[in-house]
This record gives sequence, C-alpha cells and structure tokens, in this order.
Amino acid sequence: MKNKYIDLIQQTYEFPQEEFEVREGELLFNGIDLMDIIKQYGTPLKITYLPKISQNIQRAKRWFNVAMAKADYNGDYHYCYCTKSSHFSFVLEEVLKNDVHVETSSAFDLNIIDALHEQGLFEKDNYIICNGFKKSTYIENIVNAIHNGFINTIPILDNKRELDQIDELLQSKCKLGIRIASEEEPRFEFYTSRLGIRYDDIVPFYLEKIKNNPKFEMKMLHMFINTGIEDTAYYWNELSKCVNVYCELKKVAPELDSFNIGGGFPIKRTLSFSYDYEYMAEEIIAQIKAMCNRNGVEEPHIFTEFGSFTVGESGAVLFSILEQKRQNDREKWNMIDSSFMTTLPDAWAINQIFIPLAINNWDNEYERVFLGGLTCDSQDYYNSESNLNAIFLPKFMEETLHSPQYIGLFHTGAYQESIGGYGGIQHCLTPAPKHVTIQREFANADDEVGEIITKLFAKEQSYKSMLKTLGYEPTARQKPTP
Repeated sequence: MKNKYIDLIQQTYEFPQEEFEVREGELLFNGIDLMDIIKQYGTPLKITYLPKISQNIQRAKRWFNVAMAKADYNGDYHYCYCTKSSHFSFVLEEVLKNDVHVETSSAFDLNIIDALHEQGLFEKDNYIICNGFKKSTYIENIVNAIHNGFINTIPILDNKRELDQIDELLQSKCKLGIRIASEEEPRFEFYTSRLGIRYDDIVPFYLEKIKNNPKFEMKMLHMFINTGIEDTAYYWNELSKCVNVYCELKKVAPELDSFNIGGGFPIKRTLSFSYDYEYMAEEIIAQIKAMCNRNGVEEPHIFTEFGSFTVGESGAVLFSILEQKRQNDREKWNMIDSSFMTTLPDAWAINQIFIPLAINNWDNEYERVFLGGLTCDSQDYYNSESNLNAIFLPKFMEETLHSPQYIGLFHTGAYQESIGGYGGIQHCLTPAPKHVTIQREFANADDEVGEIITKLFAKEQSYKSMLKTLGYEPTARQKPTP
C-alpha cells in the first residue's frame, strides 16, 4: 500500500522537478540540502537562492531574442528588473550581473541606484524606467539623475500634470515615455486602470505639449496588463490596442522607437504549474511585428519589466512544527514556530498560493492538516494547495517533538518583506526570522557543481530593536529577587 508522503507527491505530480528532489527522505531545493541549512541556522528561516535570479533573467533574454530571430524582427530586447519586487542589495547585485536595466516606482529607488553606481554596479548609460504616480520628491530625483549624467533615465508619464512638473525643473534634454491606461478584465470592480493616460488622449497630448518642446524626446510607450501575460483573448486584445496606439503615435513622433510591455510572466505556485514561456514570447513578438507592418511603421525595441519572475522562485521560508493540536474529530492543527501573517503577508492579505512541502520524513505516512501560526489572530493560518485544496504532511508523532518535522513554503522571494514591513513592528510582536542568502561559487569553467556559500544577511529580530522602534528605552529585564 502506497501511503507514504513521497508516494502522495509522486502520484499527484510529475516529481522530482527542476528545483525539487528527495534524497534519503529529505528535500533538496535547487540541489541545496535544506536539512544542512536548518542544522546550521535553525528555524524559522528565510533563504534566498541567488543563482535562480540569474537563471530566470537569462531564460527570458533567450526566449525573446530567439523569438526576434525567428520573426526576423528588427528591434532589440531589453530586460528591466522591477525593483519593487525586492529592493535588497543582494538581489540587485545578482540582477545586475546579467547586463540588464531597472524599473523604478518611488523616489528612494533613485537613491538606491546612486549607491549602486558608486559601487561600480550600475552604469550611467543603463536604462532607468521611472514608473508610478509621481510625488514632487520622485520627480526631483528623476531630474537630478538626468542632470547627473544618467542619460537613459526615462520618466513614464502617469498623468498629464507630471510633464509640467518635470519641465519646470529640467535643465537639459530628457527622454520621455507615456503609460497607456489599459482596460481591465470584466470581472474587475472597475473598467480602466487608474495608472496611465487614456488611449484617445495620448496622440493629442503629444501634439499639444511634447512635440514642440525642445527639452523632450518621445522615446517609449508603456503598457501593463494587471492580470499578467496570459494566453487569453483579453490579453491579446489589449496588446493589439496598445500596439495600434504606438503605431498612431509613431506616425507623428518619428523619434519614438520603444514599446514596453511591462511585466507579468507568471512563476510556479504549484508543482502542477504549466506555462509555455517560449510560445508566449514568440507570439508577442510576432503580433507586434505584424501590426507594425500593417500600419507601415518600423517595429520598436521591446522592453519588459519582470519583478516576481526575476526573484520569486529564489525564495523559501522554513519552519519547524512545534506541536499538533487536535481541535475536533476532523481538524488537526500543525503549529509552526512563526507567523504566516508576518513572514508571508501575501498568503492572508490576497490569498497568494505558495508551494508547501515537507523538508524531512518523506518516508512517513501522510495526513491532512491545517497549518497554524503563533499569533492570536484567526487569520494566521495556511491551508492552500491549489490542486489538493488541502495541506498534506508526514504524519505527526509525539517523538517528533525531539526530532522536529520541518516544512518549507517555496517561491516566496517577491514582495513579502516590503509588504510585511521588513525590520519594523510585526503583528503580535512576532520577530522577523533570520535571513540567509545562498550562492554557488565555481572553481573553473568545468566545475558543474560548485561550492555552496551561505551568508547570514539578517539575524532574528531582537526585542531591543522592537522597543526602540516603539519609542521605549531598551533595558535589561529585571530579575526577581531570590
């Protein structure tokens, strides 16, 4: 009878997979023995496997460049990293190893770019695509970047007023972009994105305010579909409308030469994930070329802004099961040594799904459980596995209290820290876990395995740092008199 945890996973999915395999009853993540990491650092623990970032960047660059070659496409492809997905220095350092550019969304992003430039990691001719609704400090930093020689800084106008604000401060020539306010899917509560300028307003706005202003060079038209890049009639319809706007604008703005399709490549959220990236890249390039040919305009350079796709699959969070609580005849609660609300805010805020897997005891029998966090909030739980609609883990036994059951939630590398407020005050004062980065260093070109290098990026959050943030003077806890 096949009733072991490993039997369940192998019968439900194609397993092992590219980043997951099991050896001697224990899970490996991208070839990393997670039990070794846990023995060294303990749990709860966040890890970032840095080589996955470069791997995904190179994959996307290959897909789009091959698609352009197949279509005999005349433009170039530029990969931009969407910094809001993760601003950590170790992420940007890995990203910038791959000859890519960045997309920003706030004033402080430009300060980060200054720091990267001072370290020799970011060149002044790299593209900086400045998106988002812009407060005055953001506009000031954009203009300062242009004045300081970052020649490919491109503010993407989110509304018409931003042009006047930039014009007032600008003392040199500036490349310019406009974001199209795309229409949303019918299931949305609203019809049109709050971001960008309406389709019908773009050409008249250019003719009235930009065309005859010597400070500005119309460089880029930008689109973004909120639901991501999917093989649906809705996506292809929106792409077609946006490319047609590009063609109309190109006819009156000959300096326009770039089309930004935004982000939206999905990442693996379940072991049954299936997505044909190559087909989508080829179809996007083919359709853009065909529409440009029909309109008699030269096809544009293509920019993408991948955030979650870049960093999402590099991350994981590892927990210990502290105890199992049987609350009734049917429900078993496996209590973790942290909180889902603080470590994975996406999970409860927008019901984001990750990949939950046991780290050890794969040869044990399995059982259905709920995963509970440490806080006293009723929302602090995780019970989402998209195919099974439940969580299954190796059966909990009392002896595991001395040899804990470890679990991991995988592909958590995007947005968690920024949404959760990294380094701040968490719900119920639950401390932020340790964070470890993992890199591979290769001795030479023939070395296919490399040496695993781990680095403790952040210790577990201390009570002293919390008290300081809350405005208290940290003091040693008074000991009772014996």
